[in-house]
Amino acid sequence: MQEGRHHKIKIMVFLQGTVLMHHGALGRTREERVRQVRDGDLTVFDWPAYVPVGRAAEKTRGWKAQGAEIVYLSAHRTGENVQTDVALLKTNGFPDAPVFHREAGEEYRDVVERVRPDILVEDDCESIGGEREMTYPQIRAETKGSIKSVVVKEFGGIDGLPDDFQDLLRNS
Repeated sequence: MQEGRHHKIKIMVFLQGTVLMHHGALGRTREERVRQVRDGDLTVFDWPAYVPVGRAAEKTRGWKAQGAEIVYLSAHRTGENVQTDVALLKTNGFPDAPVFHREAGEEYRDVVERVRPDILVEDDCESIGGEREMTYPQIRAETKGSIKSVVVKEFGGIDGLPDDFQDLLRNS
């Protein structure tokens, strides 16, 4: 992790499956949400109707209020869909922050290595293949040492993560 008295800790939060979910997942258990993705539920592809998972907006606002720099990582590749993410985040009370995405020829690890967050919060990608689909395991070894990985269950949200973002660096 980057050190320094005046360094602002940068937390990159993955969007889809980590802090946002399809609207058809509302009122469902986490396991049912995973099954909806595997079964191709049509609401999974209704990007503009995505909703926050739990109290994710409140949690990220709290981290930002404590001085963390929040940035987001989107599963989308096109500017139009990324703009949909930006609108969803704003509408749902998430902190205003850059939304990064994969450019042509890039993988998630390329984006993370370019942005260099101190902490990467992502889900376990259970519905789409698990660890092989996650970002952190794909990051080059020489970069991994500077990024703290925090993994939550897909569609389980980040409510259970520490309110104090410094605890993410120490414990998660």
